[in-house]
Amino acid sequence: MSANNDSIQKTLTVAVLLCLVCAIIVAGAAVSLKPMQIANKAEDKKKNVLAAAGMLEPGVSVEDQFKKITTRIVNLEEGRFATDAELQEIRAAGLDPDNYDQRKASSMPELSKALSGDEDPASIKRLEKYAAVYMIQSEGEIEKIILPIHGYGLWSTLYGFVALKGDMDTIVGLGFYSHAETPGLGGEVDNPKWKSIWEGKEVFDDSGDVAIKVVKGPAEQGNPYQVDGLSGATLTSRGVSELVRFWVGDRAFGGLLTKLKEQGA
Repeated sequence: MSANNDSIQKTLTVAVLLCLVCAIIVAGAAVSLKPMQIANKAEDKKKNVLAAAGMLEPGVSVEDQFKKITTRIVNLEEGRFATDAELQEIRAAGLDPDNYDQRKASSMPELSKALSGDEDPASIKRLEKYAAVYMIQSEGEIEKIILPIHGYGLWSTLYGFVALKGDMDTIVGLGFYSHAETPGLGGEVDNPKWKSIWEGKEVFDDSGDVAIKVVKGPAEQGNPYQVDGLSGATLTSRGVSELVRFWVGDRAFGGLLTKLKEQGA
């Protein structure tokens, strides 16, 4: 009996030691790989910004291509670029303005506010105080501006970018880099053919109101504000429509776009 007990005890000891060794190896790997994961995440964001702007060149370094882009932090409520004091506020909250994590900021009470009811047609729940925008400039003029967008579809929150021309109105491109919509239905937001429909559409009507909209079924021929709905994905289509309208509207980037348009004029 004693021999059996010794055998069980030894087995348990070996198992515990093996678990400890494995845990140390896994923890060490996680720590050592974290910088690489952060770098890959940053590069993926840059790649999606370039893609939305129609500037992504396969086979060319993403870092080299991104040198053409200027990143600025925006105060959404006031519709202007952030001051040095506001950048310091972001740093004090533990975030890096040079590699701004907007998704994380939206979960931090000191850098965001809760939305409800009519304030939140895109179902984002919380709106961050600051957001990053990406611009392509030439001789001091903005040729394109790329805005981060997100909102709820049918099954998930979609995260992506919409790019506008320097007129702050005409859409250059749109793309989503993260979502969990149904493949073949709502997942068709990734379809290059559908994304190409957005090119050349106009965000605002002649009165300056947000007019862009994803409609149910095909858009009216020649209508600059309508985008074809996704077949069999009414709720995802509606979600995309609402999130785009929200982020170009007055509660998000609308104020900045208006000021930049006026400055351009």
